[in-house]
Amino acid sequence: MEATTTKPMITTKTLDEKTARMVEVYANQSFKSSRAIQRMRLQLLAWVIRGKIIEGLRRAFDFIVASIALFFLWPVMALTALAIKLDSPGPVLFKQKRVGKWGSTFLCFKFRSMYIDAEARKAELMAKNEVSGDVMFKMKDDPRVTRVGKLIRKLSIDELPQLLNVVRGEMRLVGPRPPVPSEVAQYEFDQRRRLNAIPGITGLPQISGRSNLSFTRWVELDLKYIEEQSLLKDIEILLKTIPAVVFSRGAY
Repeated sequence: MEATTTKPMITTKTLDEKTARMVEVYANQSFKSSRAIQRMRLQLLAWVIRGKIIEGLRRAFDFIVASIALFFLWPVMALTALAIKLDSPGPVLFKQKRVGKWGSTFLCFKFRSMYIDAEARKAELMAKNEVSGDVMFKMKDDPRVTRVGKLIRKLSIDELPQLLNVVRGEMRLVGPRPPVPSEVAQYEFDQRRRLNAIPGITGLPQISGRSNLSFTRWVELDLKYIEEQSLLKDIEILLKTIPAVVFSRGAY
């Protein structure tokens, strides 16, 4: 009679025991010497210092460029403010609570491009939302937009006051657009990864179709930027933003 061989059954307990032995071996062999421990600490320290330096360079770049832009663009901003004041009643600047990195909130500045009752009228227009997913609201012929508002939105002039947010460190020149709290409340778990970076004035969605994109595609581009973000990437996006603004690609 031939003997039959049976394979041992792998159970959770067996896996746990194997994992424990592996961890024990790794701990005893990899970090047995003080040199290995010291080397690991130095590598970690170098990584932290490198990250701080890169972050400091990006912050310095944003501050300098935003400050220079404010200096040269103040005549455009002054004329825009005057046009808004003459066109419709209400304040020149629109201040709105937005969500920044890791859920922090701040007041985001924009030139007012809508009538003062715009937020109250939003609910009745939600059925005409042209962005799939109902998280963001976009409407090409939004009746709440003023005559001056249509022009400054098309040329992205309404975003210029956000240079002040950049100078104050609340925003960056490049990054995911800052959402309002009501939008964040509707985010799915994966979409909340958009909040893992400081928000910006422009970004990958702005040079890839802007309002013509679905919300899902918008999030995908933001997450791609967060994974690849660097000073050189920011400069590349800023340069590509210029023709996108000049030709009003996806702007309304």
